[in-house]
Amino acid sequence: MRDKEQTHKQIIETAFSMFSEKGFDQTSMANIAAEVGITKPAVYYYFKSKDDLIKGLFDIIAKEIQSITSIDLKEMNDMDLRTVLYSLGKKAISLQKQNLQFNQLFNQYLLLASRDSYYSEKITEIQQKFFNTFYDLFKHAVKMKAIKDENILIKSQLLGLVFDNITNFILTDTKLDFELVWREAVDNTLRGIEL
Repeated sequence: MRDKEQTHKQIIETAFSMFSEKGFDQTSMANIAAEVGITKPAVYYYFKSKDDLIKGLFDIIAKEIQSITSIDLKEMNDMDLRTVLYSLGKKAISLQKQNLQFNQLFNQYLLLASRDSYYSEKITEIQQKFFNTFYDLFKHAVKMKAIKDENILIKSQLLGLVFDNITNFILTDTKLDFELVWREAVDNTLRGIEL
């Protein structure tokens, strides 16, 4: 007999893989059940509908994105702003390169957001939190007297845009030195405002 928690996890992992490769429309609950090795009704025991599974998976992805881009402001007590930003970029780039399916699946959610307000609102929330992370970091650096309070909103948004574009380009398998691009963006953004 299967462990319920293990089966739930297998359904999520299989859905993640199949949705990222084939998309939502081309993947059925029967496909997922067959891949997991259970019956279709067994999948419905865990998720009342395909939409419920898609939403559940989205919640997991949203948490993952937030964990990648979250910064503990207490770290700033031990490291300078530049080091924190370098580290954030390196971590995200490394994770993106290791799991290209993550990007493919998130793109499925972006398409879904174009026709479903639930996802468009949730993605807007994710993006706003993402930009707030950079802005909060810059405000904290000003408070610590590490940088001047000059255009920090725009500078933090600029870094957010570069960061987001790097993750998008990784998906296209473009051959760039993404870590070097990120470091250059950080250096250019901080130029002239560091104390």
